[in-house]
Parts: sequence; structure tokens; C-alpha cells
Amino acid sequence: MDHGFVSRHATGDWERALITGNGRQGALVYGGPGRGPAGTPGGSSEGTSGGPGDFRVTLSHERLFLPVTEPLPPPSTASALPGLRASLYGGRFREAAERVVELAAGEHPGYAATRWIDPLVPSATLAFTPASTSGDYRRTCDFATGLVTQEWGEARQEVFVSRPADVAVIRHPGSGGSLRLAPIEEEPPVPIRFTRVIGPGRLVLEAEFSTPWPGAIRGYTVECRVLGDSEPIADGLAVDGEALVLARTVIHGSRPDPIEEITPDFDLLLREHTTVHGELFARSSIRLGRRTEAPEAEGVSGGGGRGEAAERLVEAGRYAVICSSGELPPTLQGVWSGTYSPPWCSGFTLDGNLASAVAGLAVTGTPELMTPVFDLLDGKMADFRENARRLYGCRGILVPAHMSTHGLHNHFGPVWCLTFWTAGAGWLARLYYDHYAHTGDLAFLRDRAWPFMTETALFYEDFLTRSGDFVPSYSPENTPAGGDSQACVNATMDVAVARDVLGNLVHACEVLGLEDARWRRLLTRLPGYRVAPTGELAEWIGAGGAGAGGAERPGAEGSGSTGAGGAGAGEPGDNHAHRHASHLYPFWYERDPAFADPRLEAAAVLAVRRRMEWWRGAGSDEMAFGLVQLGLAAAALGLAEEAHETVTLLATRYWREENLVSTHNRDAIFNVDVCGGLPAVVAAMLVRSSLPASGYGRLDLLPALPREWPYGEARGLVVRGGTVDRLTWEPGRVEAVITAWAPLLVTWGAQRARVLPGETVPLTFVGLDAKLTRESKV
Repeated sequence: MDHGFVSRHATGDWERALITGNGRQGALVYGGPGRGPAGTPGGSSEGTSGGPGDFRVTLSHERLFLPVTEPLPPPSTASALPGLRASLYGGRFREAAERVVELAAGEHPGYAATRWIDPLVPSATLAFTPASTSGDYRRTCDFATGLVTQEWGEARQEVFVSRPADVAVIRHPGSGGSLRLAPIEEEPPVPIRFTRVIGPGRLVLEAEFSTPWPGAIRGYTVECRVLGDSEPIADGLAVDGEALVLARTVIHGSRPDPIEEITPDFDLLLREHTTVHGELFARSSIRLGRRTEAPEAEGVSGGGGRGEAAERLVEAGRYAVICSSGELPPTLQGVWSGTYSPPWCSGFTLDGNLASAVAGLAVTGTPELMTPVFDLLDGKMADFRENARRLYGCRGILVPAHMSTHGLHNHFGPVWCLTFWTAGAGWLARLYYDHYAHTGDLAFLRDRAWPFMTETALFYEDFLTRSGDFVPSYSPENTPAGGDSQACVNATMDVAVARDVLGNLVHACEVLGLEDARWRRLLTRLPGYRVAPTGELAEWIGAGGAGAGGAERPGAEGSGSTGAGGAGAGEPGDNHAHRHASHLYPFWYERDPAFADPRLEAAAVLAVRRRMEWWRGAGSDEMAFGLVQLGLAAAALGLAEEAHETVTLLATRYWREENLVSTHNRDAIFNVDVCGGLPAVVAAMLVRSSLPASGYGRLDLLPALPREWPYGEARGLVVRGGTVDRLTWEPGRVEAVITAWAPLLVTWGAQRARVLPGETVPLTFVGLDAKLTRESKV
């Protein structure tokens, strides 16, 4: 199989299922010999003999968030802000965090305990029990078509989820068997009333929720049209010979076209789906560390080449994120769920997870799949404004760390003091601006990016203290060394994100012909970065940090901070034994210009290496996307071997060989964060780009190429200002074909070449000399 993999792993565990989806509908495909009836627990073992078992497809829908927790108004803490700031400036950090919880609980009894978001849940499991089974078990997943198969002797199942038809298409060629459609066998956290309808060629499951509030979904229907000879039995349909099933989940209130209007032709539906899905998947490709194509492999480690595991996981990751990008972006579990209680409710986690899941979309050639992110956020703006107003009395928007069905800030506590995190909107504003930078879409910049960025900056304009401090502040989800709370003053991430937003607003003003003076003034109020006494870029700047110009500013009494290169008394101590690396935000997208200062750059390099020391340890096996953060920073800093090490750790610790889906912890928790993050890190090692508002953008080729990848080829990488149509390299030679929509300065080491807008230019760099030949303009 050119793109995909083969496994002989039979499993009853949905977390180890093969995946397919069209972004809106998801299907988990699993089962096999010895797996037991649908919905029962099953172990994970090689299935090579007959026995009780079946083929299963657990269905899901991107909008099936079970109404569990009614949304509440965010706590009204704006009037308490002076007291909170006094506590934080006085070093009473936990007191400030506990005060917010106390105020919230006094305002509404629903805040007496931590409130979670509504969880993403499965709709039903369709199980097929073959009439006769014997022989070996085998399953495959084709990334280029989205087709998943299971074979058990002569019994076979083929599954894909059509993008054009919005339906799961399931074929069972062979001697027949029985079909059953049922909810998963778990007790839901709230009552659900299920009704099953069984008729000739028809299986239907109706679900009604008993206690929805205004705006919550009221239920869903799973409808299955079964083509072939079948007749009703007690709990399903008996099938004689080949059967074709068209299945989908319909959220009550939506009005899809009738399933009867879909042409029941498996091969035709697969061709139509492959035309759309396959084109998205084929937009880019990466080959690493070898001259020839890799042999067919099973799992992560098959093939044996130095870069083959990474390139196979680039494909697997891209496949998972494409399959889970529909009208909404991927949740923590993409578009799939097999439980009523997924970890963290499997919503949209905005302090790192979502950003990782979508990090590779633009650069690997599918920037339009970022649109669901913007649609999700634009639809929640009223909630974001309410957060800013009630929590801090500010204009603009404040984004919560967790959300699913609403955007109100309801999830926080005395330890996880998430109301103090104000970087969410700014981080998301970078995604808006980056979409313009990768596509050149001026209408998007004007009509969507500009309004979101402006509302983000309005919050900063009101929230910053007169001396320019972020108080309260928060560095996800870390606590300063020796501290008693995650609450703080001037987390480096908060400052870095604000600098990024305001800098991008200045650039956007120049492009759109707007006035930028207010944003330039606000930039000058921000604290500068701090270097810790041990030499690393500090994760917390602390009170009274230096301004952007490096001058000492007044702050809390006795803070004594002097900004870049300095360290004052009483400043927060760094804690490198942590899964997040939020203070490295200045390197995840375009490098913050402040790091042209060699002292700050050296401090950032040391910060990457300190975090890497922890990740190498046996205990550092949680939250894989922290390695994505480190990998992106290492690549931006030209630390090739450190970046390669993050890729190796991701590949060997956080990917299950039996289904090539990533996990949150080491071999634990089905999670797609690094399905998007690993391709982004690999791409960042091959291309680095930036796009100023005027003049030449910059495109660096192979900025962090490790020695393990001496040869390679990449096609279809989208960069800020253009596209790398083709990039090949070998020792001493680099060739590239670049198409630009903005003027680009292309570099390899010390060599330079310019590409003008509208040109497609082949470049050859050899040794110390560069040759440039031009094709006709396009």
C-alpha cells in the first residue's frame, strides 16, 4: 500500500480502532475474532483464529456534544480586580486564585464545584456478525482514499465516510450474517431515551435528551439504509449474501437530504469521495533520509530507514486531521468518540491542544481546512465579549481555555486558575493572521482577521495596568519553582502573545491602509522579556519587568526587574519539569523581533535544552503536544538535532502501532493533538518563513535539517508568501521550485535568491555557489 498501513491486530478497544471520517461524521472500525459482542470490553491481541467476534463501526458526529452542564454567566469579578491585583503584587498568589472561586460560588451555586464543558460522545455502534468465520484476521487503512477494511478469513468489511454524500458507506461482501445497531454499552451521565426501529432494509436509533436548556441539542437519529437481501430479527437484520449499508448521524434540528436519495453504489461513492479527500491528502508529500521509495510497512517502525517512521507518521497525522476537519475543527479526539466520558470532555482546548491539532494544516497544503476554526470562533464572539466584560470590565474579547457548545468562561478552580489566562484570544488571532500570510487572501484579512485581532487588542488596551503589567497572569499549566499557585504577574506567554497580536495589527494596518498609531503605542507599554539567573529565557517576567525598549519600569515594590539579560530580587523561579513550554511562543510562528538580541536568543536556546532534559527522563510521558511546542521552537532556532529528537520522541512514545493514531500520554488516551503537531514540526525543520507588511518576505530552506535526513524531498509546502512546489536535497546540493504571491528572499545558509510575486522560479544551490534560472511567469 503506497499510503497507509496493514495490521493484524484484532481489538475490541475503540481507542485502538482504525479511523475514517469526512470531518462531520466519524467512524471507528474495529472488532475481529474473539472480540465478543458489540459494546463489550475486549483486549488487544493478534487475532489469527476463529471464535466469537464481529466487525464493528462506532459512529459519531462533530456536533454531538451531550448536554450535561448548563452554561452559566461568567463570574462577575471585575469589581474585585483591584483586590486581586493587590494580592498578586503582594506575592499572595493562591489567595487571588481562591478569591475568584469564592466570588463565583457566592454568585451562583453551580460554581460550588468545577464545571466542565459538554462532552463529545458516540451516537451508536453498528455490529456485523459474519455467518461463518475462520482463518486469519487482517485490517488496512488507505490514507489516500479513507477506505478502511477488515478481513477475517472469507468475511470482509469495507468502510469509508463520504465527503460529498455525508454518509458512512459500509460494504459486507460474502456469505451474509447479522447486523445490529445499538448505543454503546455505558451508562450516560444524563438520561437518554433510546428508541430502535427495525424494518426491511432499515435500522434506526432515535435518541432524545431529557433535560436540555435553550440552545442545547435535543437529540439525534442514527439512520441505516441496508441494501441487499435482509429480514428483521429480534435485535437487528439477518443478511443473506452481500450487504451495503449507508449510515449517518443526524442532529435533531438539522435537515439533511433524505438518505434514500443517495445512490447506493459503493464503487461510485468511493470514487466521488476519493476525488475530494484524495486531492486534499495529495496536496503535499515528504520523503526523508533516503533516495528511493520505502517498502510497504506495518506500524510505526516498519521500513527501517532513518526518516521513514517520521514520514509515515506525517501521512498518518495529516490523514487523521483531514478526516476530522468538517464544519468544526478537530476536538481533542478529532471527530471520534467511543465513550460518554472522554478525557477533558473532548472539546476544544485552547491553551495548546487545538493549536497543535491544526498546526500542520496550512504548511502541508490545506489552508482552507483552517476555516472551521474561524467559523467556530466567530460564532462565539458574543460569549467572548461577555467573558471580558464580567471577569475584568474590559472591552474586546476573552477566550476560555475549554469550550464545546458555548464560549462562556465556566471552567476554572483554585489550582487551575484559568480566568487569569488572557492569552487565548491573542493566540487564536495569530491563526487568523497566519491564514492571510499563507494564502494572501486580502478579503479574509480585512473582513475576518482584522475584526478578531482588533477585539483582542481592545481587551489588552483596557486590561493592562498603567505600568503595562499583565495582572492577573498565567503560564499554562505551570507553577513557578517554590510557588504555591499557578497565578502570577507577567507570564512570558501573555507578553509574547500580546506583542505578536499588536505587531501583526501594525502589519495589517500597513497592508490595508489603516492608521496604526494606537497599536504602536500599546506595544511600547508591554514588559520586556527576562533572562533567568541561570541563563534561560524566563517563563515568568514578574512584577516591574522592563519595557519593550529595555528601560526599567516601576512595578510592585521591591521587584527590581531589569528585563532582557537581567534578574531582579524576588522574581519567579523557573520550573523546567513541565509538559508545557508556553514561554517559547515567540518561536512557534514568526520569530519575535526582540530575539535579534543575541542574549535573548541564547537564553531561548538554553530554555529549549532545559525542557528537553526533562522530556528525556522516564517520568516525562504526558501531554505529547508539549513536544510539538519544543520542536517548533527548536526548528525556529536552527537546533536541528533537538528538533529531530522531539520528532523521535513523538514517534516512539505517542503513536499506537496498531492503528497509527496518536495518544495524549505514552500509550494512553486516544488524542489527535500531535497528528497535526508532528507534521508541523517536520515541515518547520524543512522551511521557515516570515512575511513583513512591506519589502521582502523571507523563506529559509532546510533551517534545521538533522544529520539523520541527508537526502529527501518535499512537495507542496505552503509558506508565508508562497509555495514550495518542490524541494530536494542531498549533501552539498539543494534544489527548489518556488511560487510566490509576495516578494520572497529565499535562503540556504549564506546563499540568497529573490522570487517576485507571480513568479515560479527553480533554484539550485550547490556548495558555496548559487545558480538561479527562471521559468516563464505564471
